Formats: sequence, structure tokens, C-alpha cells
Amino acid sequence: MIKPLKNPVYITRPLFPTIANYNKKLKLIWKSKWLSNFGEQHQILEETLTKILNVPHFLLFNNGTIALLSVFRALELSGEVITTPFTFPATVNSLLFCNLTPVFCDIDYDTMNIDPAKIEKLITPKTSAILAVHVYGIPCDIKKIEKIAKKYNLKVIYDGAHVFQTEIKGKSIGNYGDAVMFSFHATKLFNTAEGGGVSFKSKLNWNKTRLLRNFGITSEEEVVSAGINGKMSELQAAFGLSVLDKVPNERIKREEIDKYYRIHLKNIKGIVVPEINSSVTKRSFQYFPIKIIKNDYGMSRDQLHLELKKYNIITRKYFYPLVSNYSFLKSNKSAKKQNLPVSNRVTLEVLCLPFYGSMGMATARKVCTLIKSFSTNENK
Repeated sequence: MIKPLKNPVYITRPLFPTIANYNKKLKLIWKSKWLSNFGEQHQILEETLTKILNVPHFLLFNNGTIALLSVFRALELSGEVITTPFTFPATVNSLLFCNLTPVFCDIDYDTMNIDPAKIEKLITPKTSAILAVHVYGIPCDIKKIEKIAKKYNLKVIYDGAHVFQTEIKGKSIGNYGDAVMFSFHATKLFNTAEGGGVSFKSKLNWNKTRLLRNFGITSEEEVVSAGINGKMSELQAAFGLSVLDKVPNERIKREEIDKYYRIHLKNIKGIVVPEINSSVTKRSFQYFPIKIIKNDYGMSRDQLHLELKKYNIITRKYFYPLVSNYSFLKSNKSAKKQNLPVSNRVTLEVLCLPFYGSMGMATARKVCTLIKSFSTNENK
């Protein structure tokens, strides 16, 4: 008989620095008496991440949402922006905050990312950009998206909240599109407790966004644009600098769990594990999603979610509900369910499993054992 875990295991756990390392950084802050406005910790972290992410231009932000708002303003987006309904609310809410109209494009069933084959028919004279999301750390079909954008002279922004240090054929994912937003929230592989950043190919867009990040201020006596407060505090930056050296080992541990999950879940009928394209040469290992096909597995995604919870294994129906099904988007014609059949299917099937280094392989084994045991299908 399988016994419940003593303590709850969630889908992720923040990566913490050692108290000793963080205290060293805090002592520097106490000595400098500098808490915000681009202090030493902020400057060092921004420079360090530019190198780690291997991008030409990078800006640090207090969170990813503010970063997106600033990018939309800097790129002077207007009218409509084609995006995915299968994402976290911040992606679409950022568009709405900027008075931009999200036009929802259905997703590819296998990758769960925006489907390039369905983008072109949504383009109108009002379309100014494509906002794609690298869901769960699975890269979008960048080549096809950017080919469409070039054809219609559209901007491309990637919500890269889940793709820290991801590479495609050895090239940093931060080098694609006009801008790529990264999240450094506590749930991410690398975190600053709360935080974010943006990479740019163009120095002009980098500079415009840099000004917007700090109220449009250029000097003590000059403000040139209506900016926002996107600065990261010294405390957050110090936390990030203190945790950076733990990221490589965390990635190794997650890769081991990823391999175990893939081996032991792939042959359970009704359990679908997303494949990673061979062009992805470095992964973030941000989340581990599976899809549950009720008729094949013998129970629904929601039932499995509840069954695992009885054993203190806390999974997440992520992303559910679908953004396009939010009540405040009912008037958006592109949000109608008949326009988004794949998205509306996937949001009822997908479940994110516990996935972080310190959960250990014993927990991973228990998760797989339980999922297999719950199947009512004879071919387990």
C-alpha cells in the first residue's frame, strides 16, 4: 500500500541562496546605504545576466509584467496583437493595460505553443505585432513566426518567462524577435524573488525601454517621456546574485527527474508527455507538463489532480482556466471557443507535476507509481 507523503510536495520550490552568501551581499548594501535607483548590486546583476543569457542588449526589471508593458510602449505597438490564449494572465493583461487588443490564435496540440499555421489568417491592417509564449520552456516555432512577421512587417515579442538560458542550435533564445521577456519570479529556475528582464537585438529599442523603465528621466532636470517605475531593488538584485551559482546544479537535478518522468510515464496509456524538438540544445527545465486523455487513461485530468492531492502530491492545472475564457474577455470575438478548439481541449487535459531539484528521485518515483496505479486501463 502506498502511503501519502508526510509533507506536501508542490510543483516547484524557490531556489534559495545560502544565508551566508546573501548576508555578504546585504552587508555591502548596508554599507552603501543604497537600496534602489540602479545601485551596485543592480548593475552587477544586469551585466552578469547579459553575459549569461548571451545577448547583446539586456535590461533588468522589477518583474516581467512591467517589463512587457515597457516593451509594448517602446515598440510603439497599436491596434491588435496576435497572441496565444494558453498562457498566464500577465501576457494578455499587459496588452489590455496598454489599450492593445489581443487577437487569440489557437495553439499546436503537441507543443502547446501558438500555431504558426493559424497566425496569417488573423492578420488585419490593425495588426502591429505577434506576442508568442514559450510555454513550459518549450520554444515556439521561431523560424515560422518570424517569417510571417517579416512578410507583414510586424513586431515580434516573445514571452520567455519559462526559458532562462534556453538555446536553439547553440544560440541563445534571447536573440530572437524584437524583444524577449524573462521572468525571475520565485517559481522560476533562476529567481530574484520578484523580478524580470528583457533582451533586445536593437540598441535603439533597448535605449527607449531603458528610459521608460525609470519614468523617462534622462537627468536630474530632464524627463523626456512618460515612463514607469520598472527598477529592481538592491535587495532583489543581491538575492539573484547570491543564487546564481546554484542554478547549474539545480538544472542537473531537474534533468535527472525529467529523464525519469519521461521513461516511466511514456508507456502509460492515456498519459502524453510533450516531446522536445532536437533543435533545442539547452533547456531551462522549468516545468514538467503531461496531458491526460480520459478515455485512454480511465480518469480525467481533474480526477487525477485530486487523487494525487490525497497523497500530498500537489499538481497544478496550468494553464486553467484558459485566458480567452475569462469573463472580461467575452466581447472579444477571437476568444470564442469555436475559434480555439485545440486550446480549449488542452486546458482540460494538461497537468504540471512536481518538478524541482530538492524534491529528490524518491518523490519522482512515487509520483510515477501513483499515476500508473490510478489508471483503470488494463494496459498500464
